[in-house]
Amino acid sequence: MCRVTLEEATTLSATVPTTFRDLGILPETAEALEAVGIITPFPIQEMTLPVALAGTDVIGQAKTGTGKTLGFGLPLLEAVTVPADVEAGRATPEQLTDAPQALVVVPTRELCQQVTNDLLTAGKVRNVRVLPIYGGRAYEPQVEALTRGVDVVVGTPGRLLDLAGQRKLNLSEVRSLVLDEADEMLDLGFLPDVEKIMDLLPAKRQTMLFSATMPGQVIGLARRYMRQPTHIRATEPDDAGATVANITQHVFRAHSMDKPELVARILQAEGHGLVMVFCRTKRTAADVADQLTRRGFATAAVHGDLGQGAREQALRAFRNGKVDVLVCTDVAARGIDVDGVTHVINYQTPEDEKTYLHRIGRTGRAGATGTAVTLVDWDDIPRWQLINKALVLDFPDPPETYSTSPHLFELLRIPPGTKGTLPRAERTRAGLDAEEVEDLGGPDSRRKRGGARQEPQPPKERTSRAPRQRRRTRGGVATAGDGAGAPVAETAGAPAGRAEAAAPAEQPGDAPATPRTPRRRRRRRSGGAGGDGAAAAGQAVAGD
Repeated sequence: MCRVTLEEATTLSATVPTTFRDLGILPETAEALEAVGIITPFPIQEMTLPVALAGTDVIGQAKTGTGKTLGFGLPLLEAVTVPADVEAGRATPEQLTDAPQALVVVPTRELCQQVTNDLLTAGKVRNVRVLPIYGGRAYEPQVEALTRGVDVVVGTPGRLLDLAGQRKLNLSEVRSLVLDEADEMLDLGFLPDVEKIMDLLPAKRQTMLFSATMPGQVIGLARRYMRQPTHIRATEPDDAGATVANITQHVFRAHSMDKPELVARILQAEGHGLVMVFCRTKRTAADVADQLTRRGFATAAVHGDLGQGAREQALRAFRNGKVDVLVCTDVAARGIDVDGVTHVINYQTPEDEKTYLHRIGRTGRAGATGTAVTLVDWDDIPRWQLINKALVLDFPDPPETYSTSPHLFELLRIPPGTKGTLPRAERTRAGLDAEEVEDLGGPDSRRKRGGARQEPQPPKERTSRAPRQRRRTRGGVATAGDGAGAPVAETAGAPAGRAEAAAPAEQPGDAPATPRTPRRRRRRRSGGAGGDGAAAAGQAVAGD
């Protein structure tokens, strides 16, 4: 395995190009990036592109928020043949296909959306067809898109295997495979599914594996399925720690009952923009979102108890600035790349150091600065001390902090006199309700796809019906009150009390009633007696 280290990159910094055009990508791709202001590559992109564009297998490792997506996305797009390449003379019509030519496997739905958006941005000029495939959405639109033809598929393992098993997803033409956030797929138990997907791919392909951390099992996966990969680990020259240097970190020991008030005051700090609040449990995330909404903050929530439509609605509202506070569980700790996130608040202590890194990595992205605040309960002090030791941080004993503590206002630049409720004059965000919920199809859609909304039908009128007449007999005589007082003739030869009910009396204007054969009934008596009598009764009825 070839390894490119940071020292080698620093030594060659004088000769390494500094723009994407100089790195050898297609002019159309460079044009698409420049249209959104992306001109200079980050270290992981600068070191990866020359190796990946040559078709070599790559293991890329860099801190979260440092541009890994374009590090593998640009070589992936360059390996795809589209009609624009035929028009430019770079390919022949015979090389075009409607089957996917590249595959990106990601662990979460949110990361699937993020990678898809980045690839669509970079491939816009060449008109590269990129399709996200993940659960929570209807199958039909995804199958229809695959039938029409796609160039790149980005998906989660479960839905990819499902469609491949139904023969709806053809993986025989895949030339490039990317495993993004492989360590997270390992933690979520997706590694066996990933291996099944890799067994369905052609043996001759380029494989790229990108992640912030590289556990032993991920390295073992790379050794089994990759051919002499180049391991690239890149960081900034002045960023030697495990966390990004431009993120200011604060850790406070806080009481659980005071946390909502404390968070509400942090949300009013000077210079704050979009804020993400992380919780460990779905119930806590929903409760914190409700409390902040009641305090006047434009808040949305993302957690596993929400449907996919509600989760995507919250993320769109957050990206569009209609809400400025996103309360979420660790499902959003990876793949959320939103410009303008200035603060990340860990409402509850993360499970481990990897989760902590990914949480605070939602701010300070792409060279920007950010602030991370962690609130540690008294019961979570041992857990935090393990995280602090693993990441070599300087917060072994967080100071006891309340919503009125002077050092809280000073460190986070909270204006003096700030209360736990947002003043009405500052409630300028449109709110979550201003963002529409997208129709994702499936059984719980509000409307049918491509059709008009069905109006409710008026209830049908109920017609009156004559009540059913019932006749009862007792001892061969109709009982009083049932509308017939005439006695009922006994059946010849039948025992007393065994006569059948007589036919209703004929009414004027009615057709003559036809005699009805009485129902044959048998009664068993104790000791076996009564069988002959019942048979005799049956003979008498039959001959009546």
